[in-house]
Amino acid sequence: MNQPTFPGSLTDVRGLSVGHFTDARRPTGCTVVLTPQGAVAGVDVRGASPGTRETELLSPLNSVEQVHAILLSGGSAFGLDAAGGVMRWLEEQGVGVQVGPTRIPIVPAAILFDLFTGDASIRPDAASGYAACIAAKNSAEAQGNVGAGAGAVVGKLFGIPRAMKGGIGSASVCVNGVTVAAMVAVNAVGDVVDPSSGTVVAGARSEDGLRMIGTTEAILNGEVLQHLMPGSATSIGVVATDAVINKVQANKIAQMAHDGLARSINPVHTLTDGDTLFALGTGASGLQVHTTVLGTLAAEVVARAVLNAVRAAKGISGLELPTLPSANDMTGPQS
Repeated sequence: MNQPTFPGSLTDVRGLSVGHFTDARRPTGCTVVLTPQGAVAGVDVRGASPGTRETELLSPLNSVEQVHAILLSGGSAFGLDAAGGVMRWLEEQGVGVQVGPTRIPIVPAAILFDLFTGDASIRPDAASGYAACIAAKNSAEAQGNVGAGAGAVVGKLFGIPRAMKGGIGSASVCVNGVTVAAMVAVNAVGDVVDPSSGTVVAGARSEDGLRMIGTTEAILNGEVLQHLMPGSATSIGVVATDAVINKVQANKIAQMAHDGLARSINPVHTLTDGDTLFALGTGASGLQVHTTVLGTLAAEVVARAVLNAVRAAKGISGLELPTLPSANDMTGPQS
């Protein structure tokens, strides 16, 4: 059985619950992070092909102070529809910013491209987002081939037939009474690399499919890349803390958290990725911590969550699916 390497989950941060919706018809889905009491939020977008919603609200220059959920979804830009279902569920709970006669839930979202895996006409919609909310709980969330990670693929630079299965993963740390956690849906065009050893854990494979080649090494050796359209990859995620922070700090933490992607994905932030990380602060601990400390911890848990995502993933194959082994399926010699 596939097991994550590092402990912890995003729900270790008090005030958060997580729900997955995984579509039974093909590998796709969405994941919601609920914070109905409101949480300070920031965002940082590094990939060149992002698909997002409501991210401009998170700028410290803008007036909305808190969000009520974050949505991560497959389905490329179509998957942004799932945020409407999250809004509907929150509205039914009486959650949102009071504006005149109604409450408006604030639900920023980001999507990844998973349309290579099966029937591309099947993608998360408003009903999917609503179902993810119903499934949300404040205990440890599932990892691997679920939610926004259901159709995730890594190591795509030499074509999908030579790629491997990605997934969604979580990790957390607690230091001096403050918890910092991350959840990342890993759908990178590049390889996933263990920062402690430099070993490729999941990524592009040789033409016979039996070993991982190391994408950067292959590029250095002059191997010709498969053409990929912009937006055909993307890793997206949420980092969160129970420390007391403001919007400026949240945006800085989101920015520093991308260092965790850079440590664990190579290459990263490419033309075909739309890498986006949100940062949340619930303030539940009542403690204030230097932003540099929180950002450092955020980068660490993001890197751990990336590794957990591919180590918890399971390979897929089928009549309408590409054969995509998982990290645990690759037992042969690697280079």
